[in-house]
Amino acid sequence: MKRGEQSSVSGNCDSKNRGDCLISMELKSSGGICLELESKVKVFYGKSIEKLVRSILAFFSIENARVVLKDNGALPYVIAARMEAAIKQIVTSKKEFLFDFIPDNLYTSKKDKFRFSRLYLPGNNPYMMLNAGLHQPNGIILDLEDAVAISKKKEARYIVRNALRSQSFYGAERMVRINQGDLGIQDLTFIVPHNVHVILIPKCESKSDICRVEQGIDIIKKEENIFRDIFLMPIIESALGIENAYEIASSSQNIVAMAIGLEDYTADLGVQRTNSAEESLYARMRFVNACHAAKVQAIDSVFSDVGDVEALAENVKRSKALGFQGMGCIHPRQIAVIHKGFMPNSEEIEKAKKIVNAFYEAEREGLAVVSVGTKMVDPPVVKRQIKVLELAINLGALSKDWRNDYGC
Repeated sequence: MKRGEQSSVSGNCDSKNRGDCLISMELKSSGGICLELESKVKVFYGKSIEKLVRSILAFFSIENARVVLKDNGALPYVIAARMEAAIKQIVTSKKEFLFDFIPDNLYTSKKDKFRFSRLYLPGNNPYMMLNAGLHQPNGIILDLEDAVAISKKKEARYIVRNALRSQSFYGAERMVRINQGDLGIQDLTFIVPHNVHVILIPKCESKSDICRVEQGIDIIKKEENIFRDIFLMPIIESALGIENAYEIASSSQNIVAMAIGLEDYTADLGVQRTNSAEESLYARMRFVNACHAAKVQAIDSVFSDVGDVEALAENVKRSKALGFQGMGCIHPRQIAVIHKGFMPNSEEIEKAKKIVNAFYEAEREGLAVVSVGTKMVDPPVVKRQIKVLELAINLGALSKDWRNDYGC
């Protein structure tokens, strides 16, 4: 262990930062550990907080230090993250203080999972992570990029890492948006070993952006003996990225979806983003076509006006009509609107029923070809219609016993 500066500060603690804490630490040459704890719950949890802090200091072989901890209701994994971030500002150590995974966080994901909604959460704001999964987004994104101030990016990594292990996501797909360039490669160390399902790669403009991240992931997986899949979701946010959309979408078998970021794209064009999105129509159509050609899900940009639910519903309607298969969320109230908008309508469900029933009939009669009316239907179409019906069942739009109800 190598010592650097003698003092450090990590975390946040004011009226806007519930569920967090602020830690000030100063190394001493003698005197043992002096811990000052300020907390509204000190009477109830003071001893357990002190025990945790001292165990972390001992884990990193720190014997003499003054630690001031201002607590605003932080969970143990948050205190541990802030402590480790403070310690590693003043000492160099490769050790990690990790809690065991909670059982709820050991589930996996699938390549063809529906990703209608994905909720962005700032990676340095643990309070917003507490009950995010209760709103039932398809995915939860812990954001290390735009939602985190430059001065806080290193601290946020510890929060995100610990959240992946200790914060329940209630079954949502576990996603992390990394930073660009070298920062993003460094981020991988904090997320790849901790059962992340999807890594979002921002501001992609070429195949090389994907290859670099994938190489970083492969190195860590080899070092940590990780064999599970880690999927990728590039985000296209520039004119050059749009022109190279197919190259990016088809650059890796691990890409399951691709998202478009219209705030940065319109800024790149030097135009104002509007609710009608006419200024980005070319980009969105080219983007969607590239995704479908590469057989990955096309995910639309976030809708920034969280107060205008009607405008969001219209946006979702246009998005689905263009061929998008999901959308980003920046507030939980947007999730239900997005799910309803992307839910299969009655015509889509009836069409899927006819095709799937025809498939089962052909299968029962030992036929290799599926016929619906005068049209022949190939296996990929049947598979897609089965997914439509599964989605309708999952969203409550269709009974799981629909075949019995349909007279089959």
